[in-house]
Amino acid sequence: MSRVEVSAPEGVPEIRPGADLVDVLLAHVDLADGDVVVVTSKVVSKAEGRVVRGTREELLVGETERVVARRGPTMIVRNRLGLTMAAAGIDASNVATGSVVLLPVDPDGSARELRAGIRVRTGRNVGVVVTDTAGRAWREGQTDIAIGAAGLLVSEPYAGRADAHGNELAVTQPAVADEIAGMAELAQGKLTGRPFAVVRGRADLVLPPREHGPGARSLIRPETADLFGYGAREAVVRALVGDPGDRAPFGAPAAPAELAAVITEVLGLVPSVSTREGGSLTVTFPRGLSRPLAALAFAHGWEVLETDSPSDARLRPARP
Repeated sequence: MSRVEVSAPEGVPEIRPGADLVDVLLAHVDLADGDVVVVTSKVVSKAEGRVVRGTREELLVGETERVVARRGPTMIVRNRLGLTMAAAGIDASNVATGSVVLLPVDPDGSARELRAGIRVRTGRNVGVVVTDTAGRAWREGQTDIAIGAAGLLVSEPYAGRADAHGNELAVTQPAVADEIAGMAELAQGKLTGRPFAVVRGRADLVLPPREHGPGARSLIRPETADLFGYGAREAVVRALVGDPGDRAPFGAPAAPAELAAVITEVLGLVPSVSTREGGSLTVTFPRGLSRPLAALAFAHGWEVLETDSPSDARLRPARP
């Protein structure tokens, strides 16, 4: 029988800047080899002095790499850690009025320090996960995810394995660090003052003492591989603007045939396809369609080149 347990101790005091989280944790739990210690990012940030005066709006710019989507007062951004979150993960709850909590500077590094401290003081080999709350595309509500990890396999790749019927799995890769974060939050709650949890029963995920693993940052999908790098409205606007600095969220260049089919569907034009220079398209278009043609090219990772004829355009994959 497979059994996984999670416990979250009560009675943890308010965490102040400079607090030794290992001492606080060990005063409330008994650890065993193979346990996974789960810590909310908020107490990590408080201990690291990441509570600052101000509002979310005032501090958002400094924590933002780029805006992903905006709906009224809600802003989803890719923050300086590479995470896509509402308000860059800046939190105004469970903190004094007029202050906010910023995410840790290096969540994976914080997890490594906690793991090392636990090892030194107890001799136990554990994994550590630092969590934060995030929304999900296509789903209402929020759940906790891993934003930092140490000593843990953060995902389990199943590609190449076969199921009970002999079917080969191609892309299955459970993000077990996120699953552990969500499980821990069920015991911790949001308003109960239980920032620590211990998950027991998955020692197979815990790495040897000298191995910290890839960290939770390895779960962040690269900009060029994210199929949803912009919100629907923002994608239209950024494609029409065509700023070269906005190319990465649109991903790698599409195949010539894919872009040709889109141009035909949207503009009613039939490009000719050439295999020169790795593939290019030539389009003859009437006056007034140059901007939508350029936007379609940009959104698919291509660029429009100048030609001798004002009614012709040659398109090629954009260079980095």
